[in-house]
Amino acid sequence: MTAVSILDLSPIPEGGDATLALGNSVDLAQHAERWGYRRYWIAEHHNMPGIASAATAVVIGHIANATSTIRVGAGGIMLPNHAPLVVAEQFGTLAALFPGRIDLGLGRAPGTDQRTSHALRRNLDGDVDAFPRDVAELQHYFRAAEPGQRVRAVPGAGLDVPIWILGSSLFGAQLAAALGLPFGFASHFAPASLMPALEIYRTRFQPSAQLAEPYVMVGFNVFAAATQDEARLLQSSAQQAILSLRRGRPCPLPPPVAGFEETLLPAERKMLDQVQACSAVGTPVVVREGVEAFVSRTGADEVIITGHIFDHAARLRSFQIAAEQLILEPA
Repeated sequence: MTAVSILDLSPIPEGGDATLALGNSVDLAQHAERWGYRRYWIAEHHNMPGIASAATAVVIGHIANATSTIRVGAGGIMLPNHAPLVVAEQFGTLAALFPGRIDLGLGRAPGTDQRTSHALRRNLDGDVDAFPRDVAELQHYFRAAEPGQRVRAVPGAGLDVPIWILGSSLFGAQLAAALGLPFGFASHFAPASLMPALEIYRTRFQPSAQLAEPYVMVGFNVFAAATQDEARLLQSSAQQAILSLRRGRPCPLPPPVAGFEETLLPAERKMLDQVQACSAVGTPVVVREGVEAFVSRTGADEVIITGHIFDHAARLRSFQIAAEQLILEPA
């Protein structure tokens, strides 16, 4: 059976704050562990009023400490924002605290706007080779230290921290294949290049010390509820947030609005349909069939689901429905 995991951005609901969002993430992770999800990943974003996961390594440590068996990791760390040594030390520390449970997914996007990127890095100079070089440097820090090595990651050197390459284009697929690393595609928000990227990754894959054969994880949105109408209502919060972000006005996650799609202009509806093309919205049966069809189409080894839902209880129920349909054995 295809593995199923969760991607979380610790969404801050309208009227709430980061404390509430992070508490909700811990609660969801604890439930996810009991429901049998394989991983619980946190994504790095900055200067987003609706996302509380900016200090991603800190959030990962908090969630790993509140759980005991589920793998916890970054989906992902935006490597251009950080020196590879700092990432190696952070995730080396996490691996030392939670052995065998930490994953490190890497992306080359900034996870924010240009001005915030400058505030994070102080320098936006670079070239197209910077990301591959940074990944290679990071891999070097995780290897056992060599005699006479002047710069070491402590903790980090010699620890088992699986590295993933994440992407939404052909570039990530090419790099993951060349390095022999597992590949995660962000089809939950950028599905356009999904199938070409998977084809490139699989056909060009070179085995490595970490991975002998290609391994693909794909992103997928799930909004599950007892009825189709209720699920579409839950989805309206994410739809509003996407539109606000596209208009340059990111916001906390709005409450759901009944009949929201009927208020949209044709261009807005088309954009949302494209962005959320990889989604299952509806009853338990709709969710199961939607995910199974997506996995069949992509041949994915693992699917990582996400769902920005305003009400925490409804969010829990959505992920529980997905687990009941895709993970848990029938009673």
